[in-house]
Amino acid sequence: MRDLPQMQTIYARARALMAANGNPTQWGTQFPRESVIIDDIANQRTMLLVDTIGGHERILAQFALCPGKDPTYASIDGAWLDNDTYVTIHRIASSGLVRHAARDCIKWALKHYGNVRADTHPNNKAMQHVLESSGFARCGLIQLVDRPTDTTRIAYQRHEW
Repeated sequence: MRDLPQMQTIYARARALMAANGNPTQWGTQFPRESVIIDDIANQRTMLLVDTIGGHERILAQFALCPGKDPTYASIDGAWLDNDTYVTIHRIASSGLVRHAARDCIKWALKHYGNVRADTHPNNKAMQHVLESSGFARCGLIQLVDRPTDTTRIAYQRHEW
């Protein structure tokens, strides 16, 4: 919880960056809400990539690592690579302090869990590039179930066999 203010700052930066790069609606001006971030922390889904400089720890990137079946992924216009157990990366954001921090988070998840899924907005070209350059396959389109509009997302998966 002590990292919550810094995490909120990183998410605010990510929202501004997405909007400036042609993706103003994926996270809008409010997502993820504080209650979502707190819920991720309380349920031990929050993952932080940190380093220490001069005795001061700083967050380089953050994401939610969600084990178990994601209900949003039950229906896909396309096909997943397999139906094996997987984890999902959600709400990934970089602080901008170092290059490739999001890629480092993804690499860590693959190393520790092997079968990883993620999704992103069709306008989020940066995240599409990160996922595809990290070896993820574009599996199809999914529809978010928790909002009334702007629901289409591109679904990705990588399974380390």
